[in-house]
Amino acid sequence: MIKMALIRKGVEENLLQNYDATCRLAQEIAENIHERNRLQRTGGNPAKLNMTLRASLQKLKQNILQLRETLVRASSQRRIMQSEADRRQNLVDDLVTREKQLCSTFSRDGTDPEPSRSSLMSGGFGAGTGGAGSVNPWLVNESEETKGLTFGEIKQQQQRVIDAQDAGLDALSAVISRQKRMGEEIGNELDEQNEIIDDITQLVDKTDSRIRNETRRVKLVETKSASCGMMVVIVLLLIAIIVVASWPT
Repeated sequence: MIKMALIRKGVEENLLQNYDATCRLAQEIAENIHERNRLQRTGGNPAKLNMTLRASLQKLKQNILQLRETLVRASSQRRIMQSEADRRQNLVDDLVTREKQLCSTFSRDGTDPEPSRSSLMSGGFGAGTGGAGSVNPWLVNESEETKGLTFGEIKQQQQRVIDAQDAGLDALSAVISRQKRMGEEIGNELDEQNEIIDDITQLVDKTDSRIRNETRRVKLVETKSASCGMMVVIVLLLIAIIVVASWPT
C-alpha cells in the first residue's frame, strides 16, 4: 500500500515537472520570438536568435511528445484516475496547439502585425509557470479539496495523506506483529503439549506391554498350580487305595 502511494506520488511529480518544463520552454520561445521580431523591425541581426528558436521549437515538440507518452503509460497502468488522465490530456492538447501557434509566429518574417505580448506569452496555458503563488492547471483536481492549491500545497496535502496511510499501516503492522507473536506462543505451547502426549503414549505402551507380560505369567502360574493340584489329588488317591487294600478285613 505504501509502495503504491509512493509510485503514484512519483508519477505525479514526474508529470508535473515535465509539464512545468514544457510550459517554461514555450514561454521562453514566445519571449525570444518577440525579441527576434523587435530586432527585425529595428534593423538588427536575428540570425543567432533564429537558430536558437529552431532548436527550442524542436525541443518543445519532443517534450510535448514525451509528456503525452508518459501520460498514456501512467493511464494504461492505472497509476492515475481515468478522469484525471482525460483532463490532463486536454492540457497536453493545449500545449500542442500552443506549439503550432509558436511555429506559425516564428515562420513570419517579423514585418506582419505582431500579436500582443500578453497573448504571445500566455497562450492560455502557462499560468502555472509564472510568478510565485500562481496555480499550475496541471494540478487542478476535480475535488474541492485540491481546487486552487499551489504545487507546494498539493505536495503537503499528498504528504499528509501518505503520513496518515503510513500511520494506519504502522498500526496494522503492530496488530499483525502481536498476532504473529501469539501464533508463535501457541505453536510453542502445542509443541510442548505434543511432546507430553508423546511421552504419555510411550508410557502407556510400556505399561500395556508389562501388563501383557504379567498376564502371561499369571496364566502360566495358574496352569502350573492346576497341574500341582492334580498331582496332589492323584497321590492322595493312591495313598487311600493302598490304605484300604492293606486294611485287615
